[in-house]
Amino acid sequence: SKKKGLSFEEKRVRMMEIFFETKDVFQLKDIEKIAPKEKGITSMSVKEILQSLVDDGMVDTDRIGTSNYFWAFPSKALHARKRKLEELESQFAESSQKKEALQKSIEKSKIGREDTAERAALIDELAALRQKKEQLKAEIDKYRECDPDVVEEMRQTNKIAKEAANRWTDNIFSIKSWAKRKFGFEESRIDKSFGIPEDLDYID
Repeated sequence: SKKKGLSFEEKRVRMMEIFFETKDVFQLKDIEKIAPKEKGITSMSVKEILQSLVDDGMVDTDRIGTSNYFWAFPSKALHARKRKLEELESQFAESSQKKEALQKSIEKSKIGREDTAERAALIDELAALRQKKEQLKAEIDKYRECDPDVVEEMRQTNKIAKEAANRWTDNIFSIKSWAKRKFGFEESRIDKSFGIPEDLDYID
């Protein structure tokens, strides 16, 4: 069967072994020769793996003259892993606290919502009170029509509307008279042309 290749993480581990075992400083071309022979890492993937370790602070690099040099010592790697572990533990603790707070909030919200006979009776009573409130509101609205202030307000509104209607009726009669004098139109023709009712009259 075909041999399974190394995963990205396995390649990273094996590359770190090169630095830890030799405790030496290398150029990229050196690692590209060592990695395939000693650790089974293909030379084409060496640069990508190495850069990922540099980005994570696991491997140090520096440019001297025209060449880049890479190195990593166990002590620094240990501190880097320790910091990462502390960071993850802090995030876990924070998540745990949030989860616990939410759980307490859920439990608290359930208090007083248990399906008991007393709660059911209170719910029925509340529904009845709401229905009673709506009935009373409808009754108040009905009796409000007999309120003296409301009646007076309606009278004033009717008075204003009546005056406005009569004013417009007066304007229409004036225009009809002017049209008859100016153009000699018959009144019936004017009414028909402008949609004016034949029985149009003032409101008493």
